[in-house]
Amino acid sequence: MNSELTAAQNELFEWIKNYIKDFNHSPSIRQMMEAMGLKSPAPIQSRLKHLQEKGYISWQEGRARTLQLAKEIVSSGVPILGSVAAGGLIESYSDVNENLDMKDVFQKKGVFALTVNGDSMIDAFIAHGDMVLMEPVNDQSYLRNGTIVSAMVPGSGTTLKYFYKKNNQIILEAANPNYEPIVLDKNEVAIQGKLLAVWRKF
Repeated sequence: MNSELTAAQNELFEWIKNYIKDFNHSPSIRQMMEAMGLKSPAPIQSRLKHLQEKGYISWQEGRARTLQLAKEIVSSGVPILGSVAAGGLIESYSDVNENLDMKDVFQKKGVFALTVNGDSMIDAFIAHGDMVLMEPVNDQSYLRNGTIVSAMVPGSGTTLKYFYKKNNQIILEAANPNYEPIVLDKNEVAIQGKLLAVWRKF
């Protein structure tokens, strides 16, 4: 057992490694609960947080299918998790089936990539078909106005926009005059990530 991990953390980590090796995708929270003999997701989520903090995995909290072993990220690239709208709101995440090779880019924990659909960020030089590399946002209270983010509206989907906070409202503003700003209560939107880099294939 690795000395940095507790017995419970190591048990879960070894099980996850074997599962990914056998099935080529990450397990669900429920599958991990059953494998560890637990009836609540809380202990699994706690162990996953510790594994991420210690650099063993990359994981988007609340999205088990985004889990990836850290060593695999270094060797195979950043996981592409799906698409993000640059127009309306669409469902964004799918099972990981491709990787963006970014070995030369400074690696930060939990970095993920999204494919841009639409032209609402065209004046920010982000075009339809581009890949955006996103750094997870754990606390949106630290976000600066004008930051480009991927924002999820529960039940509606995800969009790529400039972030602005005014009083208790979040304003998601396009970089294209053809699109109206999206104005939401701060509790109606979850900021998933902030823009780290744009990757364009010519």
